[in-house]
Amino acid sequence: MLLRSLRNSPAGSKARQRFEHIYNTIRDRICLLEYEPGLRLSEEELALEFKVSRTPVRRVLSRLEAEGLVESRHGVGTFVTDIDFKGLEEVYRLRMELAELIGQLNPLPRTEADLDRIRRILSQCDELGPEPDARGFARLNMSLFQELSKIIGNEPLKVINESLYYLTARIWLASLPHLNLADEVAVFRREIMDVLAALEIGDLESVGHIRRIHISMSFARLKRYAAAG
Repeated sequence: MLLRSLRNSPAGSKARQRFEHIYNTIRDRICLLEYEPGLRLSEEELALEFKVSRTPVRRVLSRLEAEGLVESRHGVGTFVTDIDFKGLEEVYRLRMELAELIGQLNPLPRTEADLDRIRRILSQCDELGPEPDARGFARLNMSLFQELSKIIGNEPLKVINESLYYLTARIWLASLPHLNLADEVAVFRREIMDVLAALEIGDLESVGHIRRIHISMSFARLKRYAAAG
């Protein structure tokens, strides 16, 4: 509804781009734990940072609240939500089921330029070295997700898939101190290689199956960590 109104306004394109920039920046900061759970987000400070009025910031925060990443407390402010692994188990399960649909519901063929971007992610993964930076690794993980999201031609699936991913992204990053980061990088590299192999022969349906397998394995490792914790 919000984005539709922006499209219909005289400066719709510019306003939409501004909205998406602010939204993507704040969302990524939350998902990468640059904004930690419980942090109060000031509309005034964000408006100053992005050089806009408080209205677009308020709209962005409303969208983030609808997606479960922030919560508004009447008379107090807007805060980054807590990370609740058990509360998001069903979200992870749904992500697994939806992953297979990536290559089934009107998938969009990839160009050589698209494949080159994924190859760059693979190169950046190799550059992480034996002692990878957790946040840098998380950014690469997010970059791969965003590339795979571009395959989805079914708009409702794309919206739901992205919303669920960003809702669970923080769990994985918060768990990294308790996981073997070098092993996680190795698993991630295998996923990129498998995805590339499928895309290079145009097998988009396999991409969905590959994604489901890796989400399932990631979920299993997180459950093991949660049980131990």
